[in-house]
Amino acid sequence: MQSKLITRCLGFAGLFPFYLFLAGLVLLQDYPRALSTQGFVIYSLAILCFLSGAVWGHARSLPPDQQIWRLVVSNGVVVFAVVSLLTAQVVLAALLLMLGYIALLWYERRTAEQRDWYSALRMQLTLGVVVAHLLYLGMQSSAG
Repeated sequence: MQSKLITRCLGFAGLFPFYLFLAGLVLLQDYPRALSTQGFVIYSLAILCFLSGAVWGHARSLPPDQQIWRLVVSNGVVVFAVVSLLTAQVVLAALLLMLGYIALLWYERRTAEQRDWYSALRMQLTLGVVVAHLLYLGMQSSAG
């Protein structure tokens, strides 16, 4: 029970930096605002790679014949996320990263043996991340 609570708390705490960077976009100017702009996509990259690592870790606990595609998807999402950032265009990077979160959630739900508390948590957290990305994209398009 305690690990569920810690997982839930850490998951929702992980949303905080997304919204902190969004607040920076609204409240700050010049260099600090630019840090918020870059910080958002860099943090998004880090979290998407973390989630891919969770897929990798889960795959390692499965029988060998069930591991291959999960390992490939896990690595593919990381490469996709890094390439997204390498576009050097924050709006495009944020859009691609958001799509990466959606795709990873879709893949996890498609391959899950059962729906449990963790899959419900992942859905809630991904919704929070997607909303943050949509707000970020809206702020970037209205600023530019």
